[in-house]
Amino acid sequence: MEPTETEVTSTGAGVASPSVTLQVSERGERSAEVHALLLHGYPDDRRMWDPVLARLPEDWHVVTPDNRGAGGSARPAGSAAYVLEELVEDVVAVLEATVPDGRPVHLVGHDWGSVIGWEVVAAATWNPRLAGRLASFTSVSGPSLDHVHTRLQTWAGRRALLPQLLHSWYVYLFCVPRLPELLWARLQGVVRRLLERRDPTLALLDRGPGLLANALPGLGLYRANLRRTPARWRTSVPVQLVVARDDFFVRPESLVGLEARCRDLTRVEVATGHWVPRSEPERLAALVTDFARRHTAG
Repeated sequence: MEPTETEVTSTGAGVASPSVTLQVSERGERSAEVHALLLHGYPDDRRMWDPVLARLPEDWHVVTPDNRGAGGSARPAGSAAYVLEELVEDVVAVLEATVPDGRPVHLVGHDWGSVIGWEVVAAATWNPRLAGRLASFTSVSGPSLDHVHTRLQTWAGRRALLPQLLHSWYVYLFCVPRLPELLWARLQGVVRRLLERRDPTLALLDRGPGLLANALPGLGLYRANLRRTPARWRTSVPVQLVVARDDFFVRPESLVGLEARCRDLTRVEVATGHWVPRSEPERLAALVTDFARRHTAG
């Protein structure tokens, strides 16, 4: 079945930005038994999921939105528009507009899509609009920022996370005014070649003006969310943690100890780099399919 295009308006959380219009793709009928919502990362857009989408069951209803700042969605100015509270409200708006009331959805996120997914899981512990709406969550190469910042509050946690902190040098670079924009615009090819030596899956990332159009607004993700006070929460939503052993950007050390927050956690390791949906689409589709089938009512 060919995907259909939908525009969804998100009024946001009222933190910093007005309402935004999100471009959303849907494959399958809204009356389907199984619903899945796939969130992409940085600097991707929803097209990143195409290789995985082609391998998911055809009788599923699968929703793939462009996050704000990417693809066909609005690109609000200013980093404050990209705080996680706003992004969670975007997901809620997409969920309410595309998945019938009361039907649970299997949430899947990669990179920043996974970071957002963790925030949605956390919000489901207190937000009535998300009560009962998450059937499962599959996290791919994206940590829970609450979990990371909680561990950073102790010396033992800092020592354990040192490999991740060393690999996160680019995060701090992205927070420098104007310099990252210059590097993306003028030296994209040079930077890519250097990083591809560290993580060959980066070579699978799209090139050209579309990538730049996603990358520049998306810098707000880093600038708005680097510092935070971690929230305390614990979830009963079944979580599948896909750990890419050769991921240069999100090290396995950042994903240790999530059992403290997840009552039902399944950890799966794959021998690839950061862009798992591009390098191992068949494997990832199988993991998502099997996990969803284990956690679908009836």
